[in-house]
Amino acid sequence: MEPGKKTVHLVMVGACYLDTILTVPHFPDEDAKLRATALQVRRGGNCPNALEVLQQLLSASTSNQQQQQQQQQQQHQPMVKPHLVTCLPHEQATATRTILESFGARTIVDFSQCLFRDGYNEAASSYILRSKSTGSRTIVNFNELPEITAHEFEKTASDLVAEHGGDESEFWWHFEGRIPETTLHCIRYIRRLLPGSTVSVEVEKPDREGLVELAAESDVVFYSRSWAEVSQLLGCAMQYCVHFDDAGQPYRSLLACTWGAQGAGAFSVRGREFTQCPANPSGDDISVVDTIGAGDTFIAGMVYGLICHTHDWSLEAKLAFAVSLSTAKVQREGFAGLASTVLGT
Repeated sequence: MEPGKKTVHLVMVGACYLDTILTVPHFPDEDAKLRATALQVRRGGNCPNALEVLQQLLSASTSNQQQQQQQQQQQHQPMVKPHLVTCLPHEQATATRTILESFGARTIVDFSQCLFRDGYNEAASSYILRSKSTGSRTIVNFNELPEITAHEFEKTASDLVAEHGGDESEFWWHFEGRIPETTLHCIRYIRRLLPGSTVSVEVEKPDREGLVELAAESDVVFYSRSWAEVSQLLGCAMQYCVHFDDAGQPYRSLLACTWGAQGAGAFSVRGREFTQCPANPSGDDISVVDTIGAGDTFIAGMVYGLICHTHDWSLEAKLAFAVSLSTAKVQREGFAGLASTVLGT
């Protein structure tokens, strides 16, 4: 590590899936038979997807810093070390090897705190029907792996802090927002263990009770459009979504909400600043190829901006970058090449 340069340990906690994606001409009727036009199997999961994109951005940023001018401009940017905390089958399982290898041989993501479940051979799975006629997708999940417990997380967090904590280290903990009761315990443990940590959470599924309480305990909250449209707390307007109920919250500093083709909005609670960015400022139609992971890509872009461009990017610039990144994502299969497209590397 460069002398005097801090390291931010970005710990992402969430489920990891193997996605089986069937592309179909249209969604089938019940009790009907339909031939798929394409089949793809790839690693999925909100946090793993976001880490795949972040890995690209961080690697591209490091490469850019080799140029003298950019090196001078970015000399105060921190080093970022990503960590994944997720439950996987036993270490020698084929599914586990497939998932870990999907990040590439030169990955910068640390998997040492993953929880390998002895006696289990299959990863959590998603079966996705993607309609060519509408561009939308229907997802069916199956997961028999035991979920992370509060006790397991406490040990994981304590081990991470004991190994990497120090005067030149900071921690950012991001939670997918699944199993809210356990996640709330984890967030409160982090507040006791390392009070200076940043905590972010994804609030996605409107029928999942307890997400409001998670948002209240977090510094950065990422809302999905489905949550905003269904929840009476948030209403249906993006601007109202990111303004709602921010008074008296001890931690909350930034709220963001994705809105599909309309882009996204963000609200700085402390700065009382709202900004909104369309998916395509030019107004031209976007050719949608693959929307799976678009929200994860947006989160990756926002986290990258918040950590790596704390002072040299405005909130508007951070939001525009994240929206541009997720817009580029929906126009391609998977995540390959996103950083080079958006950063021009």
